[in-house]
Amino acid sequence: MAVLRFRRRRGEPERTGTMTLMDHLVELRHRLLVVVIALAVCSVPAWFLYEPIKALLEEPYCDFLAENPAFNPFPGECNLYFSGVIDAFTIKLRIVLYLGLAIALPIVLYQLWMFIMPGLTQRERRYALPFIGSSIILFAAGTVFAYLALPRGLEFLLGFAGEGVVPILYFDRYVSFVVLVILAFGLSFLLPVLLVFLQMVGVITPQTLGSWRRWAILAIVVFAAAITPTGDPMTLGALAIPMYLFYEAAIIIGRIMRRGRTTD
Repeated sequence: MAVLRFRRRRGEPERTGTMTLMDHLVELRHRLLVVVIALAVCSVPAWFLYEPIKALLEEPYCDFLAENPAFNPFPGECNLYFSGVIDAFTIKLRIVLYLGLAIALPIVLYQLWMFIMPGLTQRERRYALPFIGSSIILFAAGTVFAYLALPRGLEFLLGFAGEGVVPILYFDRYVSFVVLVILAFGLSFLLPVLLVFLQMVGVITPQTLGSWRRWAILAIVVFAAAITPTGDPMTLGALAIPMYLFYEAAIIIGRIMRRGRTTD
């Protein structure tokens, strides 16, 4: 049976994880099962939090209508609509699952770390808590930034129709848009965690990242322009600048980690 062995870097202590392909598949199945159970359990309190979360999701649209009354088909009201008989249930179920996943995020990240841990050295395994903690903090920061940018994003996107055309937004499509924007911003803020991890397992080096700096700046600007819901330079810069700073921080952290290995 094929045996998967992790490549050892020069001067690095031997990895203790040697697992067969079947062992990896069994381990993956176990981790996925834990994630599914965690999602199910965390969705229970999320069900009872539906109303405040729904109000939170509606608030950017209501703020947009308050600032732009010409776009409101029913002045003084803030309504989102659905057209199908079972749409109300499916919308609620989707929001509950999204919220349940957010609550279960620490468990999901922990299971991910436990899956890759056999391929890490004893020293690298010490980064479990910083890895999980920083991922949660950065993802949360990205979601907050996305939420704050939503009213301006709606104003920019809905304004394309021009005067005299008012939108009738369906709640399911609106929720999908909001979740997509929040997820995109949250994942973009995980850039330093990904880069540090790739350096930790030897896929890239700080020197490589440094040589890619110009291309990285271009890629960050293009990515920020693609996922930013508004077209104004201020919002684009507010996302691109932190991502570039995260890129530089990942290089610095990678150099610190390499120095730590050489001194061991």
